[in-house]
Amino acid sequence: MTTTDTQRTGTERAETLELFRRVRALTEALAAPLSAEDQVVQSMPDVSPTKWHRAHTTWFFETFVLGPEHPGYQSPDPAYAYLFNSYYEQVGDRHPRAQRGLISRPTVDDVSHYRRHVDAAMEEFVASSPDPVFDRLRDIIEVGCHHEQQHQELLLMDIKHVLSCNPLDPRYDVRAATAEPGARTFTLDEPVFIDFEGGLVDIGHDGNGFSFDNETPRHTVLLTPYRIANRVVTTGEWRAFMADGGYSRAELWLSDGWATVQSQGWDAPLYWQHEDNGEWSVFTLEGRRPVIDAEPVVHVSHYEADAYARWAGARLPTEFEWEHMAASPTARAARSRSSDATHLHPAPAPRSDALVQLSTEVWQWTSSAYLPYPRFTPAPGALGEYNGKFMSNQMVLRGGACVTSPGHVRPTYRNFFPPSARWAFSGVRLAADA
Repeated sequence: MTTTDTQRTGTERAETLELFRRVRALTEALAAPLSAEDQVVQSMPDVSPTKWHRAHTTWFFETFVLGPEHPGYQSPDPAYAYLFNSYYEQVGDRHPRAQRGLISRPTVDDVSHYRRHVDAAMEEFVASSPDPVFDRLRDIIEVGCHHEQQHQELLLMDIKHVLSCNPLDPRYDVRAATAEPGARTFTLDEPVFIDFEGGLVDIGHDGNGFSFDNETPRHTVLLTPYRIANRVVTTGEWRAFMADGGYSRAELWLSDGWATVQSQGWDAPLYWQHEDNGEWSVFTLEGRRPVIDAEPVVHVSHYEADAYARWAGARLPTEFEWEHMAASPTARAARSRSSDATHLHPAPAPRSDALVQLSTEVWQWTSSAYLPYPRFTPAPGALGEYNGKFMSNQMVLRGGACVTSPGHVRPTYRNFFPPSARWAFSGVRLAADA
């Protein structure tokens, strides 16, 4: 090996360790405000306990790196392979998702020990594994870090749902300063629709930097001219939709959406509550407080987003329109001005005619079904189950949210949820034909 190769490998090891340490530390920081009792609750089948998120993201490194590649590595408990597998069928059996809240043992302290045990082994592996082994596993370690960043957002989504079920309306972090509602009471002008010519455009990740496999391969799409709103929909605008009978007018809804509204009794976004004084309040990670009109509406399903767009005389953008917009020079300028720090609730847009709120406040529903790109091939082995097998009965969201981990957004990122899902930090950006 040449001196240059040695320097390259040393640099790559240092970068990998820095990413690994930063991501692992953030997960623990997000869990720190929570008691052991908080960390074991599962409030619905889609929610996982905080303890499980901390353990599962640790299981990933144990299963795909340490177990097969680190000589002499031993798990603190072989049963963890069953308890903390999520959906990787090729790896082995797993505990049912809807029963994760029944796992009182291992305890929260046991999971903390598990994380420290795996972290120490990973540090040793990255520092001392033979160069060919490290080169082969480096990409998997990077996937594991980005996978954990996804679970950091899920951790906050899930604990919000857990805490919302408590009649005391507890705050996620009692030490954090709450937002000043008075600073958010201004009203915004109507959104400005920005025109894009469309044409033959390239969609998908270009290979520079990290991406998940579902963002590839890059391919060409024909877009007809379209318009897209410069900001996302606000709670004030959503209240106008509600006041106009939005949740009771069948003509606004997709058939499955209307059936869901009827069966679930929806009359407002998730976490909204009608108070005795006739006003609406909303539960946030900072506790319950009055709805603020200037803030983005959040925790709405694809069904609700589609109905609102139809009521507003617009539509949802396709995921390709959204990506084309986000790759434009004006959007790049907006991203360079945006904050990359996690905050607990979406903030109002600045008064501007420019594109704003691309990836900082709410994920934005598109009208696109989650399907493979042309010539898509899942990764080989169990990691190929990561995205590809979910390409059915899901809708794509683009952008990013206030609780998305720093450095985890890009224009090509494809988030996806079932159309009825509401516990994600999901909102709406309108589009129309030019």
